[in-house]
Amino acid sequence: MTELDTEDPITETPKRENRLVRVLQSTKNRFTQLLPVDRAAKKVIDLFRVSDDRLAEILAEVRSRLPTTEALLIGKPQAGKSSIVRGLTGVSVEIIGQGFRPHTQHTQRYAYPSDDLPLLVFTDTVGLGDIGQDTDAIVVELIDDLQQESRHARILILTVKINDFAIATLRDITEKLRQKYSHIPCLLVVTCLHEVYPAEVADHPPYPPSLEACDRPYHALQEAFKGLCDRTVLIDFTLEEDGYTPVFYGLEALRDALADLLPEAEARMIYQLLDETGGKELGNLYRDVGRRYITAFVAIAATLAAVPLPFATMPVLTALQVSMVGVLGKLYGQTLTPSQAGGIVSAIAGGFLAQAIGRELIKFIPGFGSVIAASWAAAYTLALGEGACVYFGDLMGGKIPDPARIQEVMGEAFQKAKERFSRNNYQ
Repeated sequence: MTELDTEDPITETPKRENRLVRVLQSTKNRFTQLLPVDRAAKKVIDLFRVSDDRLAEILAEVRSRLPTTEALLIGKPQAGKSSIVRGLTGVSVEIIGQGFRPHTQHTQRYAYPSDDLPLLVFTDTVGLGDIGQDTDAIVVELIDDLQQESRHARILILTVKINDFAIATLRDITEKLRQKYSHIPCLLVVTCLHEVYPAEVADHPPYPPSLEACDRPYHALQEAFKGLCDRTVLIDFTLEEDGYTPVFYGLEALRDALADLLPEAEARMIYQLLDETGGKELGNLYRDVGRRYITAFVAIAATLAAVPLPFATMPVLTALQVSMVGVLGKLYGQTLTPSQAGGIVSAIAGGFLAQAIGRELIKFIPGFGSVIAASWAAAYTLALGEGACVYFGDLMGGKIPDPARIQEVMGEAFQKAKERFSRNNYQ
């Protein structure tokens, strides 16, 4: 192999960025050729352009007002903590594993759908149950974390396998946390039900399970944590290859238990995140995972109408969508700067808006910049996300994205989403 044949990791990133810029410019030019944009359309599309500094300012303001839930997951390894994250987000095992980042010596954090705009923030304790771990040090870290001021709703989620009764450490930690933070609700989640099913039971029974093999240990665990937990729930979140149906057994019960313990806004957001897609068997295909990220950003966009932001204008929606495209790009192997993500939004959205202005947006003019119907914002965000998945999918396959196909996908997604969100009273 010659020196010229050797990949230089230092220059590889600029090469990828240059390729992305060329593809982006080509796509934008083809959109312009296929869909001529008149003066009115250009005026509206200009509202989507925001600087990186303005983008960061908007994201910070929106983030501070989002109904975000911080969930502190406490349990031993293999007790189902990551499965709870997977069930509530729909994100694949691999991506969840990559998403957790060290927070303290004994905790890791994962924000969904992104650090910029989190709707769910999971803090996972690590090391519980390991021989030689200092339980007092873990408690001190958790207390220090909970002492930090936060405008977000918080909840403690204790995870225990149904056949694990070596719970003294977990009970001790829970007792110390509850003594100091009794106002933070606590949910006991008993997991891995299939491990105690009788041999003749090959699949999940109707929920809730009425099996003595589950009832006896479940009631024993309830008794062990009596007075420390506000609610208890049974779940069994498995992998598709495990052969149990549904994969997320008890997800609705978990959702309802969380909703009962959280403030109204946070409870409503969890229902939105799990709407229609919750409980379905999701594969690890890029599109499936991408749609779960899109769902989260759609929920944020729909929430804008109910949140009294001081600048609830088109740039706010743009900031959300730039963040969404950045997250989707990362999923498809493209790490984008805000400017690059904004360029993709402009390229994809420009032609779509040119078509939609006459039919969909006329009711917003001249007040288009200050009033956005939640149903339209949600539907448009979903359509843009679907278009971005097509864009990045083509790019991953080595093809130049096809504007006509992107427009077709966005149009179909927009119409279906608009009908759905109107029925769900997003307006």
